[in-house]
Amino acid sequence: MHLGSCGSQTVLDFSPQQKPHRCYFSAQLRGFGSPRATSDRDMAVSNMLFCDVETFLDSHPELFEDYLNRKGNYSMVEKWLKNHQASKSPSVVQASLQVQAPPAQAPPTQAPAEPREEKSSACKDSWASKCDGLQRRASQKELRKTFARSKAINVNRTYDEHVNSRAQEPLTSMRRRALLRKASSLPPTTAHILSALLESRVNIPQYPSTAVDFKYYLKEHNEREFFLELVKDISNDLDLTSLSYKILVFVCIMVDADRCSLFLVEGTGNKKTLVSKFFDVHAGTTVLPSMNSDEVQVPWGKGIIGYVAEHGETVNIPDAYQDRRFSDEIDKLTGYKTKSLLCMPIRSSDGEIIGVAQAINKTLSGELFTEDDEKVLQMYLPFCGIAISNAQLFAASRKEYDRSRALLEVVNDLFEEQTDLEKIVRKIMHRAQTLLKCERCSVQLLEDIESPVVKFTKSFELLSPKCSADTENSLKDSMEKSSYSDWLINNSIAELVASTGLPVNISDAYQDPRFDAEADQFSDFHIRSVLCVPIWNSNHQIIGVAQVLNRLDGKPFDDADQRLFEAFVIFCGLGINNTIMYDQVKKSWAKQSVALDVLSYHATCSKTEVDKFKAANIPLVCELGIDKLSFDDFSLDVDAMITAALRMFMELGMVQKFKIDYEILCRWLLTVRKNYRMVLYHNWRHAFNVCQCMFAMLTTAGFQETLTDVEILALIVGCVCHDLDHRGTNNAFQAKTGSALALLYGTSATLEHHHFNHAVMILQSEGHNIFSNLSSTEYSDLMQLLKQSILATDLTLYYENRNTFFELVSKGEYNWNVKAHRDMCRSMMMTACDLGAVTKPWETSRKVAELVTSEFFEQGDRERSELKLTPSAIFDRNRKDELPGLQLEWIDGICAPLYETLVKLNPKLGPMLDMISANRSKWEELNKKRQRGPSISASSSVCSGDGTETNGCTVAQHNSTSCCSSGDIHSTTSKPVS
Repeated sequence: MHLGSCGSQTVLDFSPQQKPHRCYFSAQLRGFGSPRATSDRDMAVSNMLFCDVETFLDSHPELFEDYLNRKGNYSMVEKWLKNHQASKSPSVVQASLQVQAPPAQAPPTQAPAEPREEKSSACKDSWASKCDGLQRRASQKELRKTFARSKAINVNRTYDEHVNSRAQEPLTSMRRRALLRKASSLPPTTAHILSALLESRVNIPQYPSTAVDFKYYLKEHNEREFFLELVKDISNDLDLTSLSYKILVFVCIMVDADRCSLFLVEGTGNKKTLVSKFFDVHAGTTVLPSMNSDEVQVPWGKGIIGYVAEHGETVNIPDAYQDRRFSDEIDKLTGYKTKSLLCMPIRSSDGEIIGVAQAINKTLSGELFTEDDEKVLQMYLPFCGIAISNAQLFAASRKEYDRSRALLEVVNDLFEEQTDLEKIVRKIMHRAQTLLKCERCSVQLLEDIESPVVKFTKSFELLSPKCSADTENSLKDSMEKSSYSDWLINNSIAELVASTGLPVNISDAYQDPRFDAEADQFSDFHIRSVLCVPIWNSNHQIIGVAQVLNRLDGKPFDDADQRLFEAFVIFCGLGINNTIMYDQVKKSWAKQSVALDVLSYHATCSKTEVDKFKAANIPLVCELGIDKLSFDDFSLDVDAMITAALRMFMELGMVQKFKIDYEILCRWLLTVRKNYRMVLYHNWRHAFNVCQCMFAMLTTAGFQETLTDVEILALIVGCVCHDLDHRGTNNAFQAKTGSALALLYGTSATLEHHHFNHAVMILQSEGHNIFSNLSSTEYSDLMQLLKQSILATDLTLYYENRNTFFELVSKGEYNWNVKAHRDMCRSMMMTACDLGAVTKPWETSRKVAELVTSEFFEQGDRERSELKLTPSAIFDRNRKDELPGLQLEWIDGICAPLYETLVKLNPKLGPMLDMISANRSKWEELNKKRQRGPSISASSSVCSGDGTETNGCTVAQHNSTSCCSSGDIHSTTSKPVS
């Protein structure tokens, strides 16, 4: 190497063996000294090395930038971009070697006009000229590759090789839409949020690689640095594609080979094959060649490549045509003659063969691959094996990440759409095709999952865009199609999977006896491989099968595909099952709607009944006796109770104050009566008696003067409706049996919530809204008070509030102006009226006790027969003799304290407390008789007319789980009690 002057230019020159390139540096470069350098430009600088120039340029980047701006042209920039498209920070020496100055005799201003001469001149002295003698025409190279592909094992392809790039489109489109939404300040969808959360933060590391020219230079001058540079270059690359390309280029450089190919081992056990990652790569390649979906596949143990992979031996053939394992078909096709050949296995760190590297023909004509070449490759390929293993491991981890992410996106898709079966199946099949990269996907649903006979009622299929003439209608119902879809419905593979519940993975359909080859021959679609798995619901029942056909790369479905598909189908089964259940719920709702409409019609009173009471004369309060606290609960018949209820509304001024339409009031009362069931106690008579007790407390006791009109209306309506649709059983029974009411309303105040909702339903029925003329504020307040009044009949709420209420009254701190105090008082009044039978004369109280006891005993019988439980004493007809004692406990613990407190608040209620004391004496007498003689039972006393039964206790049980009933006390039909 020497540095000399040529005209006005300073030239850095190398000997033909040393120079990787010829570079010209302008004498005007700042940094070669002071301005005096211009006059001393003819002076030769001795002992200057290339690395010194590179170091100088690294420390003065502004000089190179200035030179490039003045001397560079478009072709240079384009060449630089091609060579460094994967590099973000190329080395300065690369750029300096690519920028060519004009000849020395040309002035600087003419430099941009002569790029072609510069390029040709540079190429002439470059290492690249060594390849010019064996440079093949592009057509020959393509012929060689095409022929190699034609010899591949898997040649049956029905899918365009270039369409595999579409696999990335969904993610790209999603990111684009997310950016657009962000830019337009629109709220992102759940899919975009999920995509952002799952976005991988791990990227393939990319390090700048030095230029091939520099590697040739190091090879000639410093073999140690050269080898280290190649090892560092491949160790920094985790992308298997670019790594494979680098390995081949470096092998070409190391052994001076004209062409190289790399084959990697795929498969396990007896299914191993060798697949070419790159075929016919030479060191003069300036850009990374594109990867086609077609890969050259060599059977294990076949040919020279297969022999090396199987035996792990190095094969160095000086004359390929003399080796029987060599095939000259590619040479005949391309016109290129393979002379010498060097083939060597690539091993992983544990010694397993993972690939084969093949070098063809030395670049210098006539030379053969030597033992030195073998030794060089033997030192270099172990590093390649480690790098390939790392890249494969990284690719596998990324693949698992992508699959896990895809499964999460599947879950998002399935739970976003659960209302339409066809839509969710469309999403399932689209995701399956994206996950498994298959040509065709189908989902078939069973007609009856309980039936042992496998019969598909619906079948859907989705084709890849290139497999279907109409991409928009690629999802069709197979019942409306012929040919292939008929095969889907009737194929034996799907039936086998549906009947056994086991997946089926067929790598070669025509070699499997379960495959119906005739149906496939009649179709335009050729089936190679099949993967079919069952679809399970949450109850582990098979509801259908999912099937994918033909991987896009022509390979059969492997175990990883099967595991992924089975995991995928688990979510799909849940989604399909939920959609089917949603459809069933919609149908059930429609049936319920029709049933409610029918029941509403039959549960509504007739026009004749309305007209009858509308025209009837309503007796006065004194004639009916409904203002008495000692009113006889059995003094009025069914119709008389309606007229008495009408009189209560009129007497309290509700009709006038709230402008209640009289006809609507009649219709509402008659419909409420009709919606009480025919149970023994919790029927329409009980509802009327509770309402009468409230009326007496409002009028006779004077609460009417303290409460507001809206509160009074809410209390009266609440009493009439407080046990609507009572079933004769209590809340505990609903919870024990898991009834529909318990499922609907929960286990807290189950029946009370049902009573209120039933009352609202009646009010909302046409011609029944007695509150229609109220203002919106009054209506809202009234509905809240009505709900509070009905729920107050649950003894649980009574127990929660009574201590506070008792304490306020006993200390004289109760204040009617405090809302919380008024709320508690109204609740206590509702409870007192509901338990009012204990305050009536003994004969009335005894008769009520008979009815309550009979209803409770019926519930106890059901608990014993249906639930296999021993009922408590008050529900057990075998322990009826204990009822007087239980009744005494009930009066002392529940009833008496309540009425005593109300009397303190309003002394006018004193007669109710007096009657409780009298009735208690009767129950105590019965209890003493039972203790004196076991043969005397409370039950017989009740039936005989003596003091009897646990009316109070019965009522208490009733209240603890307020229920409703319909019917008259004279009804002989008994129903379970709550």
